[in-house]
Amino acid sequence: MTEIVAAVDCGTNSIRLLVARAGDAGLVDLHREMRVVRLGQGVDATGSFADEAIERTRVALTDYVATMKQHGVGAVRMVATSASRDASNRDDFFAMTRDLLGQVVPGSVAEVITGDEEARLSFAGAVGDLDPAQGPFVVVDLGGGSTEVVVGDSDGVHAAYSANIGCVRLTERCLHSDPPTDEEISAARSVIEELLGDAFSRVSVDGVRTFVGVAGTMTTLAALAADLPVYDPEQIHLSRVDFRSLSDVCWRLVRMSRSERAALGPMHEGRVDVIGGGSLVTLELARIVAEKTSITELVVSEHDILDGIALSLLVSD
Repeated sequence: MTEIVAAVDCGTNSIRLLVARAGDAGLVDLHREMRVVRLGQGVDATGSFADEAIERTRVALTDYVATMKQHGVGAVRMVATSASRDASNRDDFFAMTRDLLGQVVPGSVAEVITGDEEARLSFAGAVGDLDPAQGPFVVVDLGGGSTEVVVGDSDGVHAAYSANIGCVRLTERCLHSDPPTDEEISAARSVIEELLGDAFSRVSVDGVRTFVGVAGTMTTLAALAADLPVYDPEQIHLSRVDFRSLSDVCWRLVRMSRSERAALGPMHEGRVDVIGGGSLVTLELARIVAEKTSITELVVSEHDILDGIALSLLVSD
């Protein structure tokens, strides 16, 4: 049995690494790291990866491979999500990952997963530390290029859908001013309403008892709602934010300039320019959930698709 596994999640905005082993109550983290590389830079407009974006990702992945070797990783899985589904020159990206990951486990390469698989992996990671009695759950993974909505319980996933909207894609498409103008905000909200309306028409939240948000936008919003001076994963994990507080934080971020957002203690520099877009998506998510259920708060999980990828390696081993 492979004792130590490595999971890599390469999204539109960030690339993340988890090195872990199986424990009595789930995963035991050995190393967890995130870097903002903005792989999806310009993909929505050009349809291809920028050379500098691939290079930023290569540099980060080179360091991750060194970390895997140090820990004696025996199995690795790298998942590439929204931007990699859309890029016309994605073969260049995959050749790079093959060269690097093959140094750990020969033949390894990043894989593009469907939105449905992305949602299922996110769900597995997100609810692992929650009491099953709090289910059914609706888990939302708000990424840079897409937003996954998945409903399930202790028996697994019942419905999932990937909406082609995320904080990077929305910002590049609609939010060009600093801070955004009322007209830009209105245009962005129209895009969000259409795409999320379609998502929730396909994924029913009837009977859902808990709303769980994962990924960097959600965790940063939770940190700000709690007035944390710095980003603290332990305090953020499984914290709860009522919808009124969530709305206040989201609108404050949308109206801020980039320099004002950058000055916030919990704010990662790689999220400064896109978290306004993520906040607008979050506002619509909360509105829909409140309208369709009796839920009045968001539960934020630090565990997400990265943990789901690692669990998939341990289960399949």
